[in-house]
Amino acid sequence: MSYPLKLSAIIELFSGLSDAEKRETLISYADQARLQEPKEGEQFDLEDVRKDEECTDTVAVFLRLDERGGAHFRVTLGPQVQTLTRAMSSILCKGLDGITPDEVLAIPADFVPKIVGAELVRLRSQTVYYLLTRMKGVAKVWLQRQRQASLGMEVLDKDDAACE
Repeated sequence: MSYPLKLSAIIELFSGLSDAEKRETLISYADQARLQEPKEGEQFDLEDVRKDEECTDTVAVFLRLDERGGAHFRVTLGPQVQTLTRAMSSILCKGLDGITPDEVLAIPADFVPKIVGAELVRLRSQTVYYLLTRMKGVAKVWLQRQRQASLGMEVLDKDDAACE
């Protein structure tokens, strides 16, 4: 599977690191999590704010689509969210930036161990996949709404044609 260009670059960065270096780099990404929060006045096509059982605090995932259909994610994390989830928020917001919702859904999760290392995947299996799952869920809901809206428009167009 080929990954989106930005995600591939991040995977490549991590693939050359030792486990200790991976942890240090993950901490660096976690420190950048605030940069992935919504900006003042930013508008979104879909917002998913909730606290799930497997997470220690509220996580909000925001999706904005640009005029070309590229997805742009923002994430707000509560103060109790773990370092690894913070790191994955930065990695995913950067790595998935600009790809379509369909492409987001098509990304397999097999890249995660390449970034965090097998040991952290084993120890924190739910944590490392949590945000990817949430982002895929948001992309799927957006696509479903778009399909429903286009079907509604087709019905309206047929009704208009019948009236002429």
